Amino acid sequence: MGITVFHTADWQIGKAFGGIGGDAAVLLRAQRLKTVQRIAQEATVRGADAVLVAGDVFETNLVTNETMYGLLHALEGFKGPWVLVPGNHDPATPESVWHRIESVERPENVHIALDTAPIELADGRLAVLPVALQRKHEFEDLTAAWDGISTPAGAVRVGLAHGTVEGRLPAQSEATNPIAADREVRARLDYLALGDWHGTYQISEHTWYSGTPEPDRFKDNAPGNVLVVKIAGPGAKPEIERLCVAAYTWHSLEAELTTSEDLTVLDAKFTALGEPFDRHIVTVALRGVVDLGMREQIDRLLSKWRGRFTSLGEDISGLLAQPTDADLDRIDTAGFVRAAMEQLRAIHGDPSAPHQPYALGALRLLYQIHTAGADTR
Repeated sequence: MGITVFHTADWQIGKAFGGIGGDAAVLLRAQRLKTVQRIAQEATVRGADAVLVAGDVFETNLVTNETMYGLLHALEGFKGPWVLVPGNHDPATPESVWHRIESVERPENVHIALDTAPIELADGRLAVLPVALQRKHEFEDLTAAWDGISTPAGAVRVGLAHGTVEGRLPAQSEATNPIAADREVRARLDYLALGDWHGTYQISEHTWYSGTPEPDRFKDNAPGNVLVVKIAGPGAKPEIERLCVAAYTWHSLEAELTTSEDLTVLDAKFTALGEPFDRHIVTVALRGVVDLGMREQIDRLLSKWRGRFTSLGEDISGLLAQPTDADLDRIDTAGFVRAAMEQLRAIHGDPSAPHQPYALGALRLLYQIHTAGADTR
């Protein structure tokens, strides 16, 4: 009889999402626990023998007790065994959240692995070999300890660790917490469940990163999954299913804006992300040279979509608003206001003017006031 395990990692419960504005950060933080609850439900429905969590369960060891208890509550939906190991965000230091959990009445089915002792599960059919990070950065391969560890005959051997497989991840991955590329062979593992890389990533037939189940950045590296791993028995090739559990999707867009037609294209890009719109976290980089009228159209479009998406962030550093004669003529005024606008326009076009950085904002404000008044007449 084979075994089925859920492999997940990098929950980072308690993440602040400081780069996301407004109420969206609160929603994203709360969703992390809801996603854990969904993992518990799916594991129950599929009859998993265990759920293995490969590190960075918490964003930091400084999470509140309320956050700690919130996680324990989220785990209640799956009555089978959970095995959790500390990662580089929540290492098992003496003052860690793990020691707080150990001091409270935690469920018996929640195993916190603070060393490399094997954990035998599923009536002896499964042996989990964990590694716990005791500090944020380790420079030796702690999984080497598995090579000399024996497990019961007939048990499927599964390693559970948080770190970087040497030479197998993109260059921007961290060089600390190394794991040998052939660890699965040296340690006679049927499967190696890893955390640290936030996207689902296959190292070999027997070694995978599950990625974070709830995306937390705009990087397009296949996040949002848990891995359902089925192994018929010792020595068998694992069957891997990617199960998407993410509630939110993150999108990074770009747009070159010059005409109203370009704005229509951007609107279509937003629409194409699909319903429900409040499940999207979006950032858009805008570039181009536009007049004040076009700039106001852009603001109206962005305001509309800010009201639909959970979060819409804009990078407008490449967008230049250039006042034109037509902008000034539209105001249809003379005297002091028109003279002030002409002066502001001259200041805006003079990089040496001391108030040049503020001239465009003043022009846009005057334009908004007078065109809004004209539109209501």
